Amino acid sequence: MHDHPTPDHPTHLTIRPATADDAAACAAIYAHYVLDTHVSFEADPPDAAEMARRIASCSERHAWLVAVEASTGAVVGFAYAAPYSPREAYRWSAETSVYLEQGRRRTGAGRALYEALFERLTERGYRRLVAGLALPNEASLGLHAALGFEVVGTFHQIGWKHGRWHDVARLQKDLAPGLGDAPPAGEPG
Repeated sequence: MHDHPTPDHPTHLTIRPATADDAAACAAIYAHYVLDTHVSFEADPPDAAEMARRIASCSERHAWLVAVEASTGAVVGFAYAAPYSPREAYRWSAETSVYLEQGRRRTGAGRALYEALFERLTERGYRRLVAGLALPNEASLGLHAALGFEVVGTFHQIGWKHGRWHDVARLQKDLAPGLGDAPPAGEPG
């Protein structure tokens, strides 16, 4: 985990595991995406209590990380992984998401959060990552592509938000390319 700046991460940010104390800040960042964009298909933004529940749930076996502005101590973004599917065969895969406060695009914060998240998931034994991106969303597609995700399909006109239908691109990234026939010993997480 990057609890201090590194050459690969913005020097003004600290990436660390989220706690319940970060729930209100994460909820505030996410509310913009729920209310003002089509990026999230939720209709109502979760409150701090619900966000704390999500942080605890994701942190149990996967991860939830926050980016903290070094000068202010403010949470400016978060990334997390959750089960891709509850079915046992998918246990080596995780679904990822990243959200930044408004004005943080192209600052390196999303990349820093995702790289730290991928490191944590690899350490925990996960092998494949998936992401779903409501379209259009060129910035997120660009970030995901730059970090090794490939588009593997698109659900057409699957989500209705803000008065129109939206496609959802499905992306995949291998954390452990060239896997053999058997999964690693033990369980992920």
